[in-house]
Amino acid sequence: MSDKSRGVAFVALQFVLLGVLLTAPRLPEPYGALTPVISLLGLVLMALAGVVLLVSFVALGNSLTASPLPKQRGQLVTTGLYSYVRHPIYSGLLLLSLGVVLDAGWWPQLVIALMLFLLLRIKAQFEESLLRKAYPKYAAYALKTPMFFPRLGK
Repeated sequence: MSDKSRGVAFVALQFVLLGVLLTAPRLPEPYGALTPVISLLGLVLMALAGVVLLVSFVALGNSLTASPLPKQRGQLVTTGLYSYVRHPIYSGLLLLSLGVVLDAGWWPQLVIALMLFLLLRIKAQFEESLLRKAYPKYAAYALKTPMFFPRLGK
């Protein structure tokens, strides 16, 4: 399988999982009396995820692509959110999925969110193998910057 076809497969599966996550049935009162509070927390996390995604998209500029394959005329971005994590878009998607899980309160969303995490981890590893080839400074950047979750105290 070529890198391009692997990239297309990763992106397609990612969008399928996100679609299923967002449209799966939800429980009306999953947490009893705490449902409004936990649901609100889920909505806040989803809103925060939207901000993380938007800031990450803007920071990439012309390098933005859903594909894990680096763009021919792209640049390595290591500033802003990219100075805290190597894949803030994936971090935003994981934050979104956590918000959906909390808001929906049903185990299928949790299973889908875990599947999305595994997919994004595999996709990121594939993407990083390509980024190391495209950008000589990527290896040093990867050594000091976590993949999805920022280090506390940075």
